Amino acid sequence: MTTTLFGAQWVHLAQCVLLTGAFFLLLLAGRPATDFMRHWEQRVLCWVRWYVIVALASGAVVLAAEAGLFEGRPEAALEPRAIWHAMLETRAGLLWALRHGLLIVLAAFLFLDGDVSTRQDWIAARGEAFLLAALALVLLGSSGHVAASSESPWPQAIDMAHLLGAGVWVGGLPPLALLLCGASQNVAAPDPYAVRTMQRFSRVAFITVLILGGSGIASAWLLVGGVAGLVGTTHGCLLLAKVAVLVLALLLAAASRAMLPALSSPTAAKSSAAARRMALFIAIEAGLVLVVLGLATAMTVTTPALHDDPVWPWPVRISLGALPQVPVLQRLAQLPIASVLAISGLTILAVAFLVRRQPIPLFGTLFALAASGAAIGLQPLMVQAYPTSFVRSPLSYTAGSIAEGMAVFQAHCASCHGTPTPDRATPTGWGSAVDLLVSETARRSAGDLFWLITHGRPSRGMPEFESRLREAQRWQVINFLRALAMGGFYSSGTSQIGAVVQPNNVWLVAPDVTISVGPLTPITLRELRGRRMVLLVLYELPGSRARMTELARQYGTLSVLGAEVVAVPPQSSPEAIAGLSEKPPVLFPVVTDGNEEIAAAYRLFAPGAAHAEFLIDRQGYIRAIWQSNQTGLPDADAVQAQVERLNEEKSPPALPDDHVH
Repeated sequence: MTTTLFGAQWVHLAQCVLLTGAFFLLLLAGRPATDFMRHWEQRVLCWVRWYVIVALASGAVVLAAEAGLFEGRPEAALEPRAIWHAMLETRAGLLWALRHGLLIVLAAFLFLDGDVSTRQDWIAARGEAFLLAALALVLLGSSGHVAASSESPWPQAIDMAHLLGAGVWVGGLPPLALLLCGASQNVAAPDPYAVRTMQRFSRVAFITVLILGGSGIASAWLLVGGVAGLVGTTHGCLLLAKVAVLVLALLLAAASRAMLPALSSPTAAKSSAAARRMALFIAIEAGLVLVVLGLATAMTVTTPALHDDPVWPWPVRISLGALPQVPVLQRLAQLPIASVLAISGLTILAVAFLVRRQPIPLFGTLFALAASGAAIGLQPLMVQAYPTSFVRSPLSYTAGSIAEGMAVFQAHCASCHGTPTPDRATPTGWGSAVDLLVSETARRSAGDLFWLITHGRPSRGMPEFESRLREAQRWQVINFLRALAMGGFYSSGTSQIGAVVQPNNVWLVAPDVTISVGPLTPITLRELRGRRMVLLVLYELPGSRARMTELARQYGTLSVLGAEVVAVPPQSSPEAIAGLSEKPPVLFPVVTDGNEEIAAAYRLFAPGAAHAEFLIDRQGYIRAIWQSNQTGLPDADAVQAQVERLNEEKSPPALPDDHVH
């Protein structure tokens, strides 16, 4: 059924493109003033009548195939009830009905063949036909992947502009090849109207290709996401093939454009030969772009690269995480800024002086130096890669998954890697155990870790766990390792989260937690993003009683400032709030379920503290940490000052991803 849908969509798209381009070229050529141009126009009109018939027939097949896929039964494609349901009760079906209504009106215009004896009637007839064909074409962009990628109207507008540009350029090529082929048959010079049409189309096509390039890049940005999606997914590979074929078509277009002066040559034989060559080139170009339309259609029936797990095809990849370790950059960072500016200025002056004398050798040398420098400079950034290096974790980064991963790690991994503590992974057993907090391990992507856990490293004594752990358990271990690495990074002092909010210190993602308070409807930390800051408090009684009383007194002010206090005792209990003081009353939520998981995850960021507090901003990042055994607990006024500091931030950070990478 998918193959049938692909074939029907390809034919339907091609016919809509050809219809739009044919009428645009007729308008561009103008009302025919010679017998040759009138004969050409009639042949084009004969073509477009067949185009609209095939477009309607292929569209009917598309609707039937979509009905079969929608129902999950191939035989539903032949059931009127299922087809009617797919057309009237889905957004794609309603757009299909609108598009085919326009095509039916266009067919009526074409087959009624009204009077176009006057110039105004001719322009009105051709203009209305072009508008109907163009509207039918751009409506295809309302139900594509780009339109579904965002609620904003801009992606949909980009896709529509891309389709309209394809219609104007691609659809105009076959009738233009027919025009030039007929013009080349003339023993005299080609018809001047044909020459003028080619010149006009060349200028319009140049602008259209620029629009196609810009809208295509924007669409790829929305649907591909990066290099991994481009080279590691079916959608990305189809896009690469589409670009490759399109480049060949553009080379032919450039060759045709270069022959424009010969088309206007005063020598009849030379101009006719140029017209024949241009007709051949344009016909081949039209064939190539029809292949491009097929590849574009294939992309519509595949999962967008952004939402697919890429399979990385090469054994290495570039990791920007290794950038600070590049020796050259480390040395440049040690130079005074004045020295760097002086060296840069002298280099620019030398280039400006030499480029006037020997530009070609100079630029050749500069290119060679730049290429050599890039090859040498990129080498330290190359890290080992695996097929799953860019696979996204299907599990969200939550306190529950971290706690589950910790349990799995203790049961299956601690015997070799050691029982991890928040500041080091203490290896026991094998002497070759890997320190899980060294920079090399911490820089590995989640996909790298998944491959290593799944397949093991036999050369280093690590067994495979594909047969021992479920896939979800392996991802839970990775979530735990990420939290463990962040906890070790925090305690290392390299980039600390301290007691004072730092404007640019935004990196420590707060694991999502479910805030369950007795019989009330649970809410997650993620649901508070964009609305409230959170002061997450891990407390133990009786040691934390005075602090909890202080927070209860200050809660009204903190709440007005946009901060929610969430208290988490060490054990789940429906009576948790009863253990706190009644005066002043505790009005903030006290978690009664899932406490052990929350405490296990967040204590990785506050090792050994009986009482710890985490100030989480509205985007979901931990911005300040207070713990009873290290920084000490500030008074409530100091906590309020840090909340006010977050409120004063002018450019809040972007929302964090809910999955580790």
